[in-house]
Amino acid sequence: MGLLARIRKEWFIIGIVLVILSARLQPGFGVRGGPLKPEVTIAYIAVSLIFFNSGLSLKTEELTSALLHVRLHLFVQSFTLVFFPLAVWLLLQVLALTAIDQWLLRGLQTVSCMPPPVSSAVILTKAVGGNEAAAIFNSAFGSFLGIVVTPVLLLLFLGSSSSVPFSSIFSQLFMTVVVPLILGQVCRSFLREFLERRKPPFSAVSSAVLLMIIYTTFCDTFSNPNIELDPTSLMLVVLIIFSLQISFMLLTFAFSTRSGSGFSPADTVAIIFCSTHKSLTLGIPMLKIVFEGYEHLSLISVPLLIYHPAQILLGSILVPTIRSWMTSRQKSSLLLR
Repeated sequence: MGLLARIRKEWFIIGIVLVILSARLQPGFGVRGGPLKPEVTIAYIAVSLIFFNSGLSLKTEELTSALLHVRLHLFVQSFTLVFFPLAVWLLLQVLALTAIDQWLLRGLQTVSCMPPPVSSAVILTKAVGGNEAAAIFNSAFGSFLGIVVTPVLLLLFLGSSSSVPFSSIFSQLFMTVVVPLILGQVCRSFLREFLERRKPPFSAVSSAVLLMIIYTTFCDTFSNPNIELDPTSLMLVVLIIFSLQISFMLLTFAFSTRSGSGFSPADTVAIIFCSTHKSLTLGIPMLKIVFEGYEHLSLISVPLLIYHPAQILLGSILVPTIRSWMTSRQKSSLLLR
């Protein structure tokens, strides 16, 4: 793969690095009250655009085809929105005794509260040849569920800024998340044929807007001279994130392949990716809303920014291994018939 092809493929990861560097060099442009006016352009317009885009791109008919696989959906949603946050919370009770930066540890907890992503889990499930319809349903349903559950989990585990009352958080979530999603789905019903024919770059649009949100988040950090990022803590958090992902992938694999589970090998593939992946596209805007006014918001965001590329990298590396396992299991089941 040539350099230009690699850049095109990894442009979002490169973009994250560039916007953080830009924020470091010129934080005044994207800071609250600065020329970019992020308190309006980001908090309302950019976040609403991301969720309108999600609603517009979501194929409702594909969700209904997977609707009846209730046990699989219950397993995925329970794991990602109940077991995952609780397991990380217990781990953090131990890690709190170490010298790791407390704000990065809080960031690990925010990662655990996020719903599954709409894209990466589906892409990797499809690459392996797993149950793509189930992956689409759980990613989309988890995103809708996350609109309500994720803010509740964040407030439960971490609390919120004292200056932002609970009712205000949910009214802003409703106006910038729920309403745009519904509008997107309504518009899709009128534009379905056009969208399927032209195939607009929904993912690229959301990613570009997300880069703006990340930029303004770090502008706030770098404009505050009292905040410093400890490199040792950062490296330890990276190791913890990879360890969590591998552990949870093995755990979901063990549970979904045990005798009597009722899951096919293709189901297991969808479960592994949907249960362990977390959404950056939904996560960063939600953190912006729930933790509005936190001076350490960008430090809290760092683990989620690491988790996103880590889950794609690890998933991509494991695709051939998981595919060969699934193929061998499917051949064995055919021979037993």
